[in-house]
Amino acid sequence: MSSSAEGATGAKGAAGKSGELHRSIGLTELVFIGLVFIGPAAAVGVFGTLDANSGGAVALVYVVATIVMSFTAVSYMRMSREIPRAGTVFAYASAGIGPRAGFSAGWMILLDYLFIPSVAYLFTGIALNSIFPSIPVWLFTGIAVILTTGLNLAGVKIASRVITLVVVIEVLVLGLVLVLGIIFLAANGPSRDWLSPLTGVGAFSITAVLAAVSVAVLSYLGFDSLATFAEEAKGGPKIVGRATLVCLILAGVFFVAQTWVGSLLSPVSPAELQANPELEGAAYYDAVDATLGTWVHWLLALAKAVGAAFSAMIGQAAGSRILMDMGRKGQVPKFLSQVSPRTGVPWKGILVAAVGNVIVAGWATTRADGLDQLTSIVNVGALSAFIFVQASVVGYFLVKRKGSETPSWFTHGAIPIIGAILLAIVLVSANPLALIIGAVWLAIGLVVYLVRNRRRV
Repeated sequence: MSSSAEGATGAKGAAGKSGELHRSIGLTELVFIGLVFIGPAAAVGVFGTLDANSGGAVALVYVVATIVMSFTAVSYMRMSREIPRAGTVFAYASAGIGPRAGFSAGWMILLDYLFIPSVAYLFTGIALNSIFPSIPVWLFTGIAVILTTGLNLAGVKIASRVITLVVVIEVLVLGLVLVLGIIFLAANGPSRDWLSPLTGVGAFSITAVLAAVSVAVLSYLGFDSLATFAEEAKGGPKIVGRATLVCLILAGVFFVAQTWVGSLLSPVSPAELQANPELEGAAYYDAVDATLGTWVHWLLALAKAVGAAFSAMIGQAAGSRILMDMGRKGQVPKFLSQVSPRTGVPWKGILVAAVGNVIVAGWATTRADGLDQLTSIVNVGALSAFIFVQASVVGYFLVKRKGSETPSWFTHGAIPIIGAILLAIVLVSANPLALIIGAVWLAIGLVVYLVRNRRRV
């Protein structure tokens, strides 16, 4: 039986059977889940870094990044229709390339799903600590992990209701900041040229823009998490694919808008930020504080802190579903594939992911450069896995010819190949330390794969 047939069979199973998930999420809820993992205001945290690295062309950076990621979104959309399983890249690469590639892809995306929630939990702790400095970062971080893990264990339907509220609040706060920013600019004028977010400040450098894109791509990581809920979507794989594309486009619009306004409000030039990197992390908040007021700064920071915690929750849920699918195939311990008959979630996978989040985030709270170390690693796992997704489209539709669509050298060949090339360009621009850690992680995964398969033989 083909992988697509297996997925279809699983989709028809009655909810509540061992190893099966409940279909309880609609299109709107899927879009909200994707947006909360990405974070509508995700660009706020990296604004200073992008502004410095791109020479002020930060809005252009997000335009380019949106185009790059759209190729991946299209491939996710095509594969989610054919392989409606919760394992996403693991399932796609297994079906399109082979089991070894599937394991490698799943193992690399696990690096992403382990570190992204840890980064987000740490950000929550840091943000709340900046408002309540007497309470340590690690305590806020730990509380966030406990609360969101509890919501994940309660079931995706309950969690999705809270997620919807979080996204609405974050979008409203971001909208308020943008409206107040536009009013301020109309009354007082911009600190830079109106078109500088596209053209840069001073001499334009395409090399600088592309280097900044390698960082900006991090803002989009999370749209792919939607595919891990394929077995819980009411409308099936077509709804998941549609939600993925809608989510990416909305995120791109949010990012371009907030960075454009932020650039024009910023009293600090890109050159100053580059010369003083310690100012980069709070650059957006400082710009808002200096022009719109401290209360707006606090409101935005609080919304970001809460949004980050729930972003981490979605990452934790997505990671648990990848562990579940790999457990089904015997690639990781079988107990990770167990689904709670009461709540319909892979509860053991959620707990394992939560423990990993606590360990990684806890380690980071003990280091001054902990946040920087974590964010430098995220790129490698995600981008490597995305390249596997592009290769899966070619393998599934053109080489194995298993797809329900008529094979097309343009749709199933040129588009994913171009997407893979763009992703590779971004990947090689990553931090050298992150590339080394990614290589070590892959080597560990290959050892695990060989040991487990030898035991099965």
